[in-house]
Amino acid sequence: MEPAEAELFPNELTRAQDERYRLEGIENPRDVELSRQWTAHSQRTAVGSQHEAHLGEKIKLVTFEPGTGEDPREFSNSKKWFVTLSASSLCLAVALGSSIVTGDLQGPVATLHSSQEIINLSVALFVAAFGIGPLLLAPLSEVLGRKPIYIVSMFGYFIFTLPSALAKNSATLVVCRLIAGLFASAPMCNVGGSIGDIWKIEDRGVPMAIFSGTIFLGPCLGPMIGGWIGQKAGWRYLYWVLFALTGVTFLSTLAMPETLAVVLLRRKAERIRKETGDSSYKSQAEIDHIPLSHRLKIALIRPFILMFREPIVLCMSLYLTLVYSILYMFFFSMPVAFAEIRGWKGGVTGLTFASIMVGLLIGMFLMPLQERKFRQVTKEGAFPEARLYPMMVGSFILPVGLYIFAFTGAYEWVNFMGPCVGGALFGISCILIYVSANSYIVDSYSEYAASAIAAKTLLRSEVASAVPLYINQMISGMGFQYANLLVALVATVIIPMPFYFYFRGEKIRLGSVRASKAVRGGGAVSKDVAH
Repeated sequence: MEPAEAELFPNELTRAQDERYRLEGIENPRDVELSRQWTAHSQRTAVGSQHEAHLGEKIKLVTFEPGTGEDPREFSNSKKWFVTLSASSLCLAVALGSSIVTGDLQGPVATLHSSQEIINLSVALFVAAFGIGPLLLAPLSEVLGRKPIYIVSMFGYFIFTLPSALAKNSATLVVCRLIAGLFASAPMCNVGGSIGDIWKIEDRGVPMAIFSGTIFLGPCLGPMIGGWIGQKAGWRYLYWVLFALTGVTFLSTLAMPETLAVVLLRRKAERIRKETGDSSYKSQAEIDHIPLSHRLKIALIRPFILMFREPIVLCMSLYLTLVYSILYMFFFSMPVAFAEIRGWKGGVTGLTFASIMVGLLIGMFLMPLQERKFRQVTKEGAFPEARLYPMMVGSFILPVGLYIFAFTGAYEWVNFMGPCVGGALFGISCILIYVSANSYIVDSYSEYAASAIAAKTLLRSEVASAVPLYINQMISGMGFQYANLLVALVATVIIPMPFYFYFRGEKIRLGSVRASKAVRGGGAVSKDVAH
């Protein structure tokens, strides 16, 4: 999973299900069916005496011993918070890395004798890598564990940030940013899992809020810091600061304990087999073993199937892609509104991103209202469309904020609070739309949640990565006001989308072989009836 803003979703598992899936190495409900399919396949293809010997072997199941501290859920609170804060710092370093360099994108153009479009690739390719990396790294973490993936990914991110600071030409800068982005994508798809490893469902609220805050606030914090660094020290120091930050976070991964239960139980089983010579000791995940090749096949193919065959996944992904693209448009539009039009210096211009951060925080504080509304309308049974209320509100706030930004940011004589208010409204709508749409996707495709989110992440990252390549030309050619007005008009046109799915989504789901069959009023329609 990805910027696992996916981890903002309300958890649909019971405590018992959560515990069973954790010990069996099932990261998502859809893996239950994957495990069954692979077990059945293995039994059909097993032959002769080897199969008979396996069936006749008495298995001694290896589990955690309560009270010994083996189980990550039994870590002390101080150890749990160390893991939580350390893992969240990885996401903060990654989120900052995607945007801090926007503090001075003109410096490398002059120093490296390159074009602005080429230098903008240092942002575009870093973001593009976010959508590709998790397709490979997420399945690897299920086999190797969290810690090895964190160590390798942060070390790679750390090492390939150094050439960017020392770059003598634009090719070095751009290629190393792409490789750094591929490595950096690992924490984004694993940290939510680490928090789930150590905290029980009822205790995850605050840890998840901290993690989610780094995901949403990090990209806005980057320009605030980068603006001052670029103004006072130059563009290379943007990368030196990022290099130092990634170095510190890399060191923190060395001290982090492994938290994935399936890996810990497998290691315990291997240790017992070695000590006793008894090969019958096995963990549950070893009994239900699914080869990495099969996991990779599912991870690489299923997202595309869902994207092109499920209207809900496609439409929600397109909406979220627009929101994410607008966020990256702000990285380039804000400097135009304040630095070019109003003549502000880079450091002060960076501070205007605080308006978006304020909006994001307001949006987060509003989300508990959705949970209250959800419980109210699902007393007779949950249905996915009950998750769409915030998105319906956010769909109106989004264009309003963009209209304000377009018509106030274009004129020097308009008070600076005008575009800042527009940015704040965008921040509010960003949270309302993102959390609501993601929750709707997960509830609609609970058995395929990881693949559905991977599809959305891939589309969102690849489309948003193109923004730095055209936004400057768009603003220059159309003018600041009309370029942003165009985006606001697009946001206005798609206002009906969440309302359409609220009223028609149930019918669409019942016509799908993969979607949830839950209906309003409780209960579910069987697949036979639905088809």
